[in-house]
Amino acid sequence: MEKTALLVMDMQSSILSNLPDTQELVSNIKEAIKAAKNHQIPVIYITVSFRQGMPEISENNKAFSAIKPRMADIDMKEWATIHPELTPEEHDIVIAKKRFSAFTGSDLEVVLRGLDIQHLILTGVSTSGVVLSTIREAADKDYQLTVIGDCCKDGDEEVHSVLMNKIFPRQADVITLSDWMK
Repeated sequence: MEKTALLVMDMQSSILSNLPDTQELVSNIKEAIKAAKNHQIPVIYITVSFRQGMPEISENNKAFSAIKPRMADIDMKEWATIHPELTPEEHDIVIAKKRFSAFTGSDLEVVLRGLDIQHLILTGVSTSGVVLSTIREAADKDYQLTVIGDCCKDGDEEVHSVLMNKIFPRQADVITLSDWMK
């Protein structure tokens, strides 16, 4: 049987504050975390974070360079803080990344190999950011993938729907939280 891990991605208060109505998402992910722990499935939290002043961000990076000037004086440690309802426990793994994919600029792959993980359950925000990028890279790395659809959210509902219904099923199983908890 393959070893599985639940990825809780970019569930930072600073990111969630940019999306409307995230309470249901937070509640769903909290339930997914609880279920994972009840089944001894490791929970790995992924955050996006940078050094003060964001020296990791090139002018060539269209998405991140656009926010760099606004974030010059932001406390990066505070900015990377995971939503208080989802705060990792002491033994949970928290991994910082530097781009959209959970693998880029992080040690996620080393941790997954160390735990002999072969199957990733993906949750988080945004669907068109970290979830999409991580699915693409993880599929290329031959991981088995499952996305819990109601544990993901995007600022654009149409984009979320297209990804969940047309794009992600090509590389991952897309299920609901209630189906996963059975």
